[in-house]
Amino acid sequence: MKVAVSPTTLPTVPALRQRLADYVELTKPRIAVMVLVTVAAGYLMAAGASAGVVPLVHTLIGTALVAGAASAWNMWLERATDARMRRTANRPLPAGRLHHLEVVVFATALAVTGVNYLYHALPTPGAALVAALTFVTYVAVYTPLKLVTEWNTHIGAIPGALPPVIGWCAATGMVGWGAVVLFLVLLIWQLPHFMAIAWMYRQDYGRAGLKMIPVTDPTGAKTSRSMIVWCVVLIVVSLLPVVVRPVDWVYLVGAVLLGGFFLRSTLRFRAERTEHQARRVLRASILYLPGIMGLLLVHALVTGR
Repeated sequence: MKVAVSPTTLPTVPALRQRLADYVELTKPRIAVMVLVTVAAGYLMAAGASAGVVPLVHTLIGTALVAGAASAWNMWLERATDARMRRTANRPLPAGRLHHLEVVVFATALAVTGVNYLYHALPTPGAALVAALTFVTYVAVYTPLKLVTEWNTHIGAIPGALPPVIGWCAATGMVGWGAVVLFLVLLIWQLPHFMAIAWMYRQDYGRAGLKMIPVTDPTGAKTSRSMIVWCVVLIVVSLLPVVVRPVDWVYLVGAVLLGGFFLRSTLRFRAERTEHQARRVLRASILYLPGIMGLLLVHALVTGR
C-alpha cells in the first residue's frame, strides 16, 4: 500500500539544508578553524603539563561562538560591498537568501552567548575580556576602516592576532611573555598573507571600493616590498623565544627555515608579480602558520615556557 506524499513536503528538505548551510556560512567556518587552532596553541603553551581537556574545550566552544558572531556581523556590515564582488556575491545576504535582521539577531546572540560562556565556564574572566575585545575591534574598528584607509589590513591584524591570547588567558588568567610573542608572530604573519589575497582579488576589491594597497598599486612594487619587509620582521620576531629562554636549537633552526621558506615566496612574487606567484605566497603562509605554532608549542614544553 502506497502512502500519499504531499507535493509540498519534498522541497522543504533541500530548503532547510540550504538555510542551515547559509547560517554556517555566516560564521566563516574555515577562518573559525584557524582561529581555534591558535587558541588551542595559546592554551597548551601556557598550561604546559597542567593542561586540562575540560577547560580547553570550554575555551574552544566560547571562542568559536564569538568568532562566528564576528564573522556574521562582518558579513552584515559588508553586505553591500559583497554584492559588488564576484567572489562574495553569492553569500547569503547579497544573494537575498537571508534577511538582514535575522543575521543581526543571530550574530548578536552568538556574541553574547560566547562571551558569557567564557566568563562563566572558566575560573578567571581574562579569556572573556580578550574575546570581547577581539570582537569589538574586528567588527567596530577593522571592518568599517576597509572603506576608509589602506592601513585597515595592519589595524585588522590586531584582532586577528588576539585568539592565542584568549587561550593563554584561559590557562593562566593573565597575559604573559609567551602570549606577547604569540600575538606578535600572528600579527605580522597576517600582513604578507592578506597582501597576497588582496593582490589576487584586487579587481574585485576595487569594484567594491575597498581600500587595499594592491588596489592602488598596479605594478605590485609597493605590495611586494611590503610582503618582503614583513616577512623579514616575522623571522626576527619568531626568534624572540630563544632570546629569553635557554637556546632550543630545534626551534631556532626550524623557525629560520620556515621563515626563509615564506620569505622566498615573497621574493619570487617581487620578481614576477602575477596572481600565480601571489597564490604561492598564500600557500607558503598557510604552511608557515601551523609549522611555527607547532615549533612554539614544542619549545614551550621543552624549556618550561
